[in-house]
Amino acid sequence: MKVLVVIDMQNDFTTGVLGNAECAAVIEPVVQKIEAFRKAEPDGLVIATLDTHTENYMNTQEGKFLPVPHCIKGTEGWQLVPAVQQALGSDAVITEKGTFGAIRLPEIIGTGRTIDEIQIIGVCTDICVISNAMILKAAFPEVPLKVIADCCAGVTPERHNTALAAMQACQMITE
Repeated sequence: MKVLVVIDMQNDFTTGVLGNAECAAVIEPVVQKIEAFRKAEPDGLVIATLDTHTENYMNTQEGKFLPVPHCIKGTEGWQLVPAVQQALGSDAVITEKGTFGAIRLPEIIGTGRTIDEIQIIGVCTDICVISNAMILKAAFPEVPLKVIADCCAGVTPERHNTALAAMQACQMITE
């Protein structure tokens, strides 16, 4: 079985308070990748993460380092980009995460399954994508992990490329 993990394709990271042109530009490639994956892997597992904060965000460690309230649960910024939500469909597994990495991802994927490949797409490459990729590589060290570079975007193009290089150094495939 193949797994596609879609990281934080939420309004606040694409067109909202923390959005940038690069993140907005990957919306359509992400939608196309989800649709292509579903067609090629009808039995595949699709998981999407939601960065999820509360009104208390500014009092958290992250809030002190990044003092921009974002992805506050229930707000429009917290919602998935509508085109991404539609492509995910009703059977995608959606998981909320209160920090960069979704610590439950390995549990959701399950250790009892035969996993042939894990693909990762989404934003931001240099924060949440790399954090989740590292969690998955640690949990599934022998499973090929592919980060689809043109379906990811970082805070800046330079940080995107630095994160891709770091993931390559950790034996992840970037294409």
